Amino acid sequence: MKGVFMAHGESGYPDKFYYRIGEVSRITGLKPHVLRYWEKEFNLHPRTRGSPQRRYRREDIERLLTIKKLLHDERYTIAGARKRLQELSRERREQIKMPSVTMDYHELLLTVKDELMGIKEVLD
Repeated sequence: MKGVFMAHGESGYPDKFYYRIGEVSRITGLKPHVLRYWEKEFNLHPRTRGSPQRRYRREDIERLLTIKKLLHDERYTIAGARKRLQELSRERREQIKMPSVTMDYHELLLTVKDELMGIKEVLD
């Protein structure tokens, strides 16, 4: 479920900040009316500041592709897909939490620092 956005060519679409609904439609293979419907059903909020056009972010596309996979490939209902998205979001938040730096990590970093200082002295 986790996606990675890459530079143009590797992902099949350009790596940029905002995408218009037509671009998102081409990228996802979903018709614009489906995208608008999913916005309501899955509480998506493409930006519209200062413009009547929707501007999707890469994160929005990632979420849309996840929704598409849940609905089309894994055969979830809309309610089931909503629930699964919440679970996935919770799992991602837990993965992001970094463990506190323990003494072992601290000692390792000090060792690396000492080695780098030694290399620097040799180079100077």
